[in-house]
Amino acid sequence: MPAQKSARALGLRCNRERSFREKRGPTAAREDRLNYKTIVISESASIRTITLNRPERRNAMTPEMQIELISALEDPASSSCRVLVLAGAGEAFCSGLDLSALHASEDKSAAEHRADAERIARLFLTLYELPMPTIAAVHGAAIAGGAGLAILCDFTLATPAAKFGFTEVRIGFVPALVSAFLTLQVADKRSRDLLLTGRLIDAEEAYRLGLVSEIVAPEELTQHVGALADVLIANSPQSLKATKSLLAQQNRAWLDSAVAQALEANALSRETADFREGIAAFLEKRKPVWGKESRTSPRGR
Repeated sequence: MPAQKSARALGLRCNRERSFREKRGPTAAREDRLNYKTIVISESASIRTITLNRPERRNAMTPEMQIELISALEDPASSSCRVLVLAGAGEAFCSGLDLSALHASEDKSAAEHRADAERIARLFLTLYELPMPTIAAVHGAAIAGGAGLAILCDFTLATPAAKFGFTEVRIGFVPALVSAFLTLQVADKRSRDLLLTGRLIDAEEAYRLGLVSEIVAPEELTQHVGALADVLIANSPQSLKATKSLLAQQNRAWLDSAVAQALEANALSRETADFREGIAAFLEKRKPVWGKESRTSPRGR
């Protein structure tokens, strides 16, 4: 099947790039970490924390941030830690893709749109399949792709102020890649509700849906993350790695197919009139006017 073939090709490409990075050696890896512009990495004992660091943009993801996140997750130093924590600087955890960067990508070719979608898929798959336990510390908004990062972690700790939402349909986009992972975690009706309405939910509703592991007071978030990490570190590292590998393998066949379909939907949606109008309306702070151009087919590819 074309979709399955696409998923296998993506996996092979990731493996080749990972092998290339490993061959560069620890010195190059250290240099990469020092040169990160959009994330900050800190290490304490066996805990490695990656903090999204674009607070002035609510940690919105640019292509550069996605590349840096992938590099940090695939860094040999990450594989040697016992627990990985994902956090956000400033008021938000992550507000999703940077819409200014998306607006600038409107004139890209179909192949370039596909490459953008593959990069996001690679980021999500890398985080989902990390061999060590992962914890998301969510203290504010986690929207669209940012919500994806939060729920992809093994544990999602949130403060009462945290908000979650898959808002892509509000801007003429398709919540394609994140939908593959969301449907692994909540029932079909719940997924349809969140993905089709694009509504925001608070930490309490996210907890009831099973997207949040625990709600903690903001002043206790760091302490609770540390306590959970200590519980995980006390367990057998080999058993944890084997358990995570088993869970990933159990979902892999379905997920590979879902991601391949999502890649196609993501890339195609970037070429539509609704996408262009939705992004423009958001940046111009106005309501979108749908149907300005034909929505029956994307632009010539």
